[in-house]
Amino acid sequence: MRTSDNLRAWIVAIDMGYGHQRAAYPFASIACEHIITANNDTIISAHERNAWERIRKYYELSSRLKDVPLIGKIAFGIVEKMQDIRPLFPIRNLSKPNYTALYFQKIIKKGFGSNLTKYMQQRDIPIITTIFLPALACQYAGVPCYCIVTDTDINRVWVPVDPKTCIITYFSPTRHTTMRLKEYGVPTERIVETGFPLPEENVGPNKTILKSDLLARLINLDPKGVFFNKYEPLLRKRLNIPARLRKKRLTPSSLQPYKTHPLTIAYLVGGSGAQAEIGISIISSLKERIIARDVRIILSAGTRIDVRQYFEREIARLGLSAHLDNSIIIVFAHEMNIYFETLNKALRTTDILWTKPSELSFYTGLGLPIIIAPPIGVHETFNKQWLEQLGAGFPQEDPSTVKDWLFYSMDDGRLAEAALRGYIDAPNSGTEYIKEYLRRNRSPRRNL
Repeated sequence: MRTSDNLRAWIVAIDMGYGHQRAAYPFASIACEHIITANNDTIISAHERNAWERIRKYYELSSRLKDVPLIGKIAFGIVEKMQDIRPLFPIRNLSKPNYTALYFQKIIKKGFGSNLTKYMQQRDIPIITTIFLPALACQYAGVPCYCIVTDTDINRVWVPVDPKTCIITYFSPTRHTTMRLKEYGVPTERIVETGFPLPEENVGPNKTILKSDLLARLINLDPKGVFFNKYEPLLRKRLNIPARLRKKRLTPSSLQPYKTHPLTIAYLVGGSGAQAEIGISIISSLKERIIARDVRIILSAGTRIDVRQYFEREIARLGLSAHLDNSIIIVFAHEMNIYFETLNKALRTTDILWTKPSELSFYTGLGLPIIIAPPIGVHETFNKQWLEQLGAGFPQEDPSTVKDWLFYSMDDGRLAEAALRGYIDAPNSGTEYIKEYLRRNRSPRRNL
């Protein structure tokens, strides 16, 4: 990884959930001025901030009310309709714009996003956005840019009304996404399949950090040695096995000195705060193992103080407050970048990632097996399918009985195998790939 050059780019995200900011975070070191949040940055007009805020509040409310009878289902259904994605197969021409694409073209041409677009034209450096609206604003202003796609499948709204005129270059996270962009009419030369940008501090130069963390993780995930016995030749080829073990069999006893942490499950709540109760169900079921310090639970509250307070109240109710900051860790920060830094550090000693299938699905590329919470939104349903097809993720069973089914899945090496499949089959060099691409194409205006 090269970090010593003077590469600079405008980095644009949005404060709506964590997904788009999570995709922008790995590029903070090359961001011109700072990572711009398109919906509430100081360079955005008050009128646009108000419009964005209405969108954000409605999205978060509909996500949290999804399971509320009638009203919640109606509200969420409207959002679902706007984000609807047609099946990928059969392959056909889906370039005709839908209502949402036409609507956003209309409001952009009336000035939505113009402040941001004009501001970034001050310097002839790449513009990278992790959400489609700023990219479309650039498109309709005649300013080329790059757009990081944050899911395995997307709605037609991500692409300009007339895709033949597209001057957006899309960084695609998967082959499926690439095929979808082509169906929407995006020219092949405007699609670069990079993988999702993962945090560099979790990958390391030549994947050294990733490989080291994965080995420690596999030791915890394979307590009976079933996985190591089955995959030992492949592991010796793909991972950095300690020198002392090069002539020894990889068994639970020989690997024990290299165990770095107790079995650790990280449960991550989304930006809307939905599904926080699952985390408490996990803790309740694993209470005895938590007290014995056999299992550590990381609860991610993100930047939501209400979620953190909910976790603290419920942990106190379960009589486990004494275990906070030891066997139970709550990851919370007031600032987004500090949250990401803290969480990424915690993920290095995480063995199982439990989350709804958001952009965090791509974190299986770090060698993390994923327990999939119920998806919220059609795009998450496609992410869930992708994880299952890789063999890197499993739909959650009843969280209240996790003490039973989790260890059943570990005893036969299934979760360890899922970790290895994620590492091998999911892209994990997206950040480095995108940075290298930008170094070769520093001035986007030359690429028209």
